[in-house]
Amino acid sequence: MKRFLFFTFIMSIFFSKGISQEKILLYPNGPAESNELKVEESWRDKDFLLNISEPRMYAYPASKENNCGTAVLICPGGGYSGVSVIKEGEEFARWFNKLGVSAFVLYYRMPNGHYEIPLKDAQTALSIIHTRAKEWKINKNKIGIMGFSAGGHLASTAGTHFKTKAERPAFMLLAYPVVTMNKDLTHKGSRDNLLGKDPSDELVKLYSNELQVTKKTPPTFMVHALDDGAVPIANSQNLLKSLQENKVPSKLVTYDQGGHGFGMRKKGIPVENWPQELKAWLTERKLIKNN
Repeated sequence: MKRFLFFTFIMSIFFSKGISQEKILLYPNGPAESNELKVEESWRDKDFLLNISEPRMYAYPASKENNCGTAVLICPGGGYSGVSVIKEGEEFARWFNKLGVSAFVLYYRMPNGHYEIPLKDAQTALSIIHTRAKEWKINKNKIGIMGFSAGGHLASTAGTHFKTKAERPAFMLLAYPVVTMNKDLTHKGSRDNLLGKDPSDELVKLYSNELQVTKKTPPTFMVHALDDGAVPIANSQNLLKSLQENKVPSKLVTYDQGGHGFGMRKKGIPVENWPQELKAWLTERKLIKNN
């Protein structure tokens, strides 16, 4: 009985917060690759979903009246141990809808010793959006990706490891992202969860995305606080340097205070204004209407 009441409580939160959107399974017949995770999905702190076993995304299409043809796949953070689906997922999806952008919140699987799994889920999600673009009135050349913290690592991996046109995001939006797997600069928990405690030098290099930038890497917007005690700002700074060296349009917005995981919730300090910086960048790139 207690378990039933808890489930009812969680579902009431889920739907009251608006996650009654179209649920899109990434693999309707089940994924070909398994992360071998046997533990059931569970919630922590009403926002953080653990042990995702059913990779999926929730669609937040822009309204017909407001649709500007741009779409973004949102990868919430969570140190590759879970995903912060409300603060770094749904809240931003609804913000994007106000700008006329269709948004998709990705519930990606955790690596659990299979480092390729999260990227596979992100690439599959991008391909689905690309395939169904006409249905949602989306311009296939304006499908981007956004990521927070470890989700920022996933997003930047998608932006530097794509193999097909459908897998390549048109732009990257990265908030306090993990970018490198260099043990001196990375977020240790994210690195351990993704690559294991003793990864090879080759694997570390492959998933250090500042080393994977090319001239084909998509235009990138980043935001990071100088006092981030979890993910050093050098992650964003080094990525910015690589992007500039490859002449990829890029911008890094920094704030003295903000810490880590600030999302877009009010803090009473300047960092809460960063969504306006993002809006200006999107307008400049002609990804949203100037209004």
